[in-house]
Amino acid sequence: MGADYHRPMPHRPAPGRTPAREADASHDEYGRPSKPQRMRDSTELQALGAELVELPEAAFQALPLPEDLHEAMREYRRTRSHEGRRRQMQYIGKLMRGVDPEPLREALAGARLGGARDSLLLHQAEAWREELLADDDALTRWARAPPDRDLPQLRQLVRAARAPARAA
Repeated sequence: MGADYHRPMPHRPAPGRTPAREADASHDEYGRPSKPQRMRDSTELQALGAELVELPEAAFQALPLPEDLHEAMREYRRTRSHEGRRRQMQYIGKLMRGVDPEPLREALAGARLGGARDSLLLHQAEAWREELLADDDALTRWARAPPDRDLPQLRQLVRAARAPARAA
């Protein structure tokens, strides 16, 4: 009996207290998301909604949204007061809980990428324009790049663009 007496007793919480849980558990004992996890998800959906609301009108209209969420976002765009916009954004976050966010994230990424792609194409076109106006060999280099270029039309455009510089 002496050996059993010195065995450590298992830790039990004080009467009336619940046992401590892991601090970062993402699900409770019933398999549901924990409250901190639900709050993180809600905040993330609100942030996604805020980014979607800032899209240009054409991209915004093309979003695959339910009508009530679309209307809530249009209302957010019309609201001017800070507090009104804050509350409307919380409402948008609530409505977004019932929507699959992946297609919306993809649409947002496509809209962002589309702007970047357009900007890149504009910069490339401007660089080619400068080079074509400055050097006759640039036309040959440009004609060799992709095969689907209309070389006679380009020559005509280059001559027309150079004409004001020659007249001055």
